[in-house]
This record gives sequence, structure tokens and C-alpha cells, in this order.
Amino acid sequence: MIGADAARIIRDFPLGIVATVTVEGKPAASPKGTFLVLDDMTIAYGDIRSPGTRLNLQRTPKAEVVFVDPFRRKGVRVTGSTEIIECETKRFNDLNQRWIDAWGDLAKRITALVLIHVDGVKPVTTPPYDDGASEAEMIAHYKSKFAELYP
Repeated sequence: MIGADAARIIRDFPLGIVATVTVEGKPAASPKGTFLVLDDMTIAYGDIRSPGTRLNLQRTPKAEVVFVDPFRRKGVRVTGSTEIIECETKRFNDLNQRWIDAWGDLAKRITALVLIHVDGVKPVTTPPYDDGASEAEMIAHYKSKFAELYP
């Protein structure tokens, strides 16, 4: 089940790194930036230009996705079975309005929706939390760091 904190991370930082398996059995990771939480058991992204990921999922319909809040340095790892909904189908049209609402004109480039039916959600944290760092300290540190990188 996708809890409130996981849903917040995905909503606020919808860039997920999707891990799949190639036909050769090799791992493949690809960023997808249009994730939405559909309900407490389903996340999905709009496929814009990911023919390799789509092919991998057609052969092995399972994925793991990692999302990270770069300021809190906490994230979530979501695993599940996948379902590809091709464009110009009734189901695609019914669901696609959510991407139009969230992404505007970018949604016009979506060629399929990839749903991940969740069977596992695990938190991800960074080692400073093990040493007693607080979220406030982590946020302050990374806000400062990002401000230096992008003044």
C-alpha cells in the first residue's frame, strides 16, 4: 500500500528511476518524469519516449521504481507488476485527463500509460539519519548545497 509519505514524495518529486530487465537478462534503469499516484495501490507514468523500457515491460511486466526527495534525502522504492495502456483506447482516454491536468501540453506527447500495480513499498533513507541527523538539518544542508550549485 502506498502510504501518505510515499504519496507525498511521488507527488512532489515525480521523477522516478524505473528498473526493468532486458531480453538478455540485464538490468536497465530509465528516468520517467510524469509519475502520478492513481490510488493507494497504483502508480503510473506517461510514456513519452521510452521504447526500450516499454519493450522490457512487454516481455517481463514487472518494475521497481525509486523516488527521492533530494532535500530530505528520503525516498521510496516501489515494486509491482505493470500494465501498458496504449493511446487511443477508451481506458487511455479515461485516465489521460489526469496527466493533462498535471502536465498540460506535455501530456499531448504521451503514447501510452504505464501502470504499476504495487506489491511492495519500502522507505529509502541516507546514512546521516543513522547518526542522528534531523530532517530539518538535512533540508537546510541540501537547500544550501543546491543554492551553491544553482545561484
